[in-house]
Amino acid sequence: MNFVQFLAILRARYKVAVGVFAAIVVLAGLLSLVWPRSYTAAASVVVDSTKPDPLAAVLYSGGINPSLVATQIDVIQSDRVAVKVVRNLKLTENPQIREQWQAATKGEGSIEQWLSGAFQKALDVKPSRESNVITVTYKAADPKFAAALANAFVQAYLETNIEMRVEPARLYSSFFDQRAKEARDGLEKAQSKLSEFQREKGIIATDERLDVESARLTELSTQYVGLQSLASDSGSRQSAARGAGADRMQEVLNNPLIAGLKADQARLEAKLQELTAKLGDRNPQVVETRANLAELKTRIDGETVKVTSSLGIANNINQQRAGEIKAQLEAQRTKVLQMKAVRDDGSVLARDVENAQRTYDQIMQRLNQTTLESMATQSNISVLSQAVAPVEPTSPKLILNMAVAVFAGTLLAVAVVVAMEMLDRRVRGADDVVQAVALPIIGVLPSPNARRLFGRAAKANLMQQRLLGQAPGKSA
Repeated sequence: MNFVQFLAILRARYKVAVGVFAAIVVLAGLLSLVWPRSYTAAASVVVDSTKPDPLAAVLYSGGINPSLVATQIDVIQSDRVAVKVVRNLKLTENPQIREQWQAATKGEGSIEQWLSGAFQKALDVKPSRESNVITVTYKAADPKFAAALANAFVQAYLETNIEMRVEPARLYSSFFDQRAKEARDGLEKAQSKLSEFQREKGIIATDERLDVESARLTELSTQYVGLQSLASDSGSRQSAARGAGADRMQEVLNNPLIAGLKADQARLEAKLQELTAKLGDRNPQVVETRANLAELKTRIDGETVKVTSSLGIANNINQQRAGEIKAQLEAQRTKVLQMKAVRDDGSVLARDVENAQRTYDQIMQRLNQTTLESMATQSNISVLSQAVAPVEPTSPKLILNMAVAVFAGTLLAVAVVVAMEMLDRRVRGADDVVQAVALPIIGVLPSPNARRLFGRAAKANLMQQRLLGQAPGKSA
């Protein structure tokens, strides 16, 4: 079916299409007019997830927490909140409502559950897309009733949120109260053991003797290490002084007397070379200068021996001092170990007291915190806006319903026309003949009932030209 055939079908069956379309539109209009009106009231709350809880001192996760908002939505839609709404409004005391409940359930079940289930059907809770705001909407036939129920759900949700925090806190408070009594008894026993041990060993709380003795031990250890280093250094220097390189030691090179003698030696050696070159080896001046040079070397060697011998004395002194300090260090270490043995026994008892005190303090802190939480009257949920009675109904929406009816009526009318055509196929053009008989078309004559539109000029439009052709798939 091509577009031309489709238009031919619509033109032939336009009355059916118009009838179906008009029926759909009229039916939608009548239903929109007679359908009961309903009003939707909306209230909103905000879940504060940025400020710390002043009681629990717990900071909620920063930013938008989808799980937190989803949990709050489930709480609002829960049976507990719905039942609280019924109780807060005291609807069970209304005789008319009780009669409706008797008629609907024949007295079976609870009236609170029946009312809460009915209220939950008209309740809608939606979160904001990019914030912690939750919108609570309620739909009813009476705008004031819708606003009252929306506000009632918000108020019941706030009360339920506080109860969910207070009830566990009360249980924890009772638990920590019992634990605090046990921790206090343990602390008193540990303190009694420590006091008895201190009396037996003669230890007082302000005894600083061990600290002084430990500082003395540290000082002796430092001195011993320093003397060991000095003794090792002096021993190395003494060994070097006994070898062939004694004249190159730092003490010898830095000695001013030896340095002066070596300067005189250098001058005499230079003078001896000069005299030897001029006068020869047997000249009296050369012989005298050589004798002076030998005497000067002998003196330098003597001074070098004196300097190096002092290193041995210093090494002996350092070794003796290191031995004395080591003996004092061992005695001090034994003394400190004995004092620590007594102090360690006391420290064990002191740690028991500290642990018992710490446990007691932590339990008391939790007890005070849970006690405050059990008396809390605020939460992190705040009312952002109260619901007000709406002026315009939310349903039925006449314009939207008519637009949908026009669209649906058009589709249904076209579908009915096409279905009728498929059930009762007729020839409405040359293409239909070709598809029906599969033979070539020799010519087409105008309908005898054709009307002239504009005299002779319309005759050419009414008269179709002679068509010569061949059916599809056949040759001429």
